[in-house]
This record gives sequence, structure tokens and C-alpha cells, in this order.
Amino acid sequence: DCTTYGEEIKFGGGKTIRDGMGQTNSPSSHELDLVITNALIVDYTGIYKADIGIKNGKIHGIGKAGNKDLQDGVCNRLCVGPATEALAAEGLIVTAGGIDTHIHFISPQQIPTAFASGITTMIGGGTGPADGTNATTITPGRWNLKEMLRASEEYAMNLGYL
Repeated sequence: DCTTYGEEIKFGGGKTIRDGMGQTNSPSSHELDLVITNALIVDYTGIYKADIGIKNGKIHGIGKAGNKDLQDGVCNRLCVGPATEALAAEGLIVTAGGIDTHIHFISPQQIPTAFASGITTMIGGGTGPADGTNATTITPGRWNLKEMLRASEEYAMNLGYL
């Protein structure tokens, strides 16, 4: 557990992510772009409560985020500044996304179902509700592959076609 109870950073009216409390009062090169606060993290290392710092689109650190000048136990890599966006994860679980490496791309409805079960990447083949798709995970031919890529542009899922 990376939380110092009573010293958590929280976003909202009257909460601690503000100037002079859980946030520094001047910008610096060390501040995060985004902080995900008070997440219950479940991964191969265990289950614990922590903040997640994002910088340049990547996880920069996991631990206690905040204002090092005023709060005890703040990780060096998790400085919250005036340009840091906050995403409250209180009551939420954060876990790594799963990869389905054997998908028959039969219908677009598979994507929300996969998201709901924690899948963030789907790899396989097919061209929709066709007999070939039911039998194999290969996308036949250049034209079919091009059409599948075009049809999948609107989805936020990571997709790989074989």
C-alpha cells in the first residue's frame, strides 16, 4: 500500500489537489502530465492502493503522488504541479489489459464485449460473418485486409490482423 492515510491527494472542490497543498505552486520539468489518484491496482506484484503518474503518454511511476515540499512520502517521480491533470480512481480497479491472440473477427460487437472483460488488444483474422472467418483466423487477400483496416478505424481497441 503506497497511501499515507489522511494525506491522500484528492481532486474536487475543497480537496487536496490545489496550490499549496497536494500540488506545487510553480511549474517544473518534474511534474506529471496526468495523475490517476487512489487506484486499487491489481497486477502480478499483488494488490495495493497507489497513485499512477503519467508523463509523455507513458506510466512514469506508481506510488504516492503529491507535493514533496509539503507532504511526507511523495515519490520523486510523482510530483503534481499546476499543469498536471487529475483522474480520480477512488473506488476503481486498475489492471493491465489482456491480449486475445486467437480472434475470429466475425462482428464489431465483439469489441465492447472484449473491453468489458479486460481485453485491450485483439489479434486474429477474418472478414466478418463469412464461412472463412468461422473456420480460420486469417484475413484473406489484400483487398479484404484493407477493408478490415478501414472498417476498424473508429474503434479504440488495439487490433492486429493476420
